[in-house]
Amino acid sequence: MSTSSTTGQGPLAGIKVLELAGIGPGPHAALLLADLGADVVRVQRPGQLPGFMERPQWRGRTIVEANLKDPADIEKVLGLIDKADVLLEGFRPGVTERMGLGPDVTLERNPRLIYGRMTGWGQYGPLADRAGHDINYISLTGVLNAIGRKGERPVPPLNMVGDFGGGSMFLVMGVLSALVERSVSGKGQVIDAAMIDGALSLSHMIWGMRGMGLWSDERGTNLLDTGMAFYDTYETSDGKYMAVGCIEPQFYAEFLKGLEIDPEGLPMQIDPNGQDQLRKLFTEKFKTRTRDEWAAIFDGTDACCTPVLTFTEAVENGHITARESLVEIDGVVQHAPAPRFSRTQGGGVGVPPSAATAIDEVWAN
Repeated sequence: MSTSSTTGQGPLAGIKVLELAGIGPGPHAALLLADLGADVVRVQRPGQLPGFMERPQWRGRTIVEANLKDPADIEKVLGLIDKADVLLEGFRPGVTERMGLGPDVTLERNPRLIYGRMTGWGQYGPLADRAGHDINYISLTGVLNAIGRKGERPVPPLNMVGDFGGGSMFLVMGVLSALVERSVSGKGQVIDAAMIDGALSLSHMIWGMRGMGLWSDERGTNLLDTGMAFYDTYETSDGKYMAVGCIEPQFYAEFLKGLEIDPEGLPMQIDPNGQDQLRKLFTEKFKTRTRDEWAAIFDGTDACCTPVLTFTEAVENGHITARESLVEIDGVVQHAPAPRFSRTQGGGVGVPPSAATAIDEVWAN
């Protein structure tokens, strides 16, 4: 791992992004755009420079301070908006309008502006004005109900599905799509990115399987939710775990070979009635060796059987280190910019700012 510095390169070099300070997916979207080379300026309340937890999330940014309740500061922010390609905001519907920074005002001043709005529930609908977090947004989509073991409670998938998968990633996709369209029309537009919509989009495969009668609402009984013994995790003799995902028959055969299990007489791989027998057999086998011993056995095979690593262990993983997928920035291990580009790869990621820049100095030329 190494610390990189921003060089103003990347496929979005020259794109100016103004971020109105928020939490969660909005800042993450701004981070991703900065990783791609965009010039991102975050507008923060005075005296609210990043704390220990927030600071790593502000990498690749310039920070300016403005009181969004002060008309004079609002006018300064509007001056930045006049020069921006993209504006990102994550307030509840109507808040920026009351500030005087809503789409009608800003797009009239800057018709080429891409106005990205990030919320959980969307800009309209019965819940639009309600508070919520990742767990709430995905609870209404069916996704949360689907995650967990049979007979047990649903398990929140951290905040990956709502905040970041369904939120920031779809906001970024919207911004990039609008930038492409603007290159043809010359006009900006407003993006309504809602985490509930994005989470539903991410679950398209499950909805498709459900529509074909191949997915049940009963948790832990389906192909990808631990309902099948060949797609699950197993404890090893040292209390660690192996991940098994050998869906295809040829990969399943390699898996059985690695476990030294004779397939003769076993239930069919996908027989629902045989899964308890297979799971018991796999559980007993994995208990006979340590995780690292099993990892060595399956190394170099197509058995789709890999060790379950902690974040600490992932830092030293051979594949991750070979690709330099993690970097250390200002003493904090973080992801390297993704995806990678053959011709316009960015110059790396700068250290998060520790002090604000005077707002009059930003985009002054």
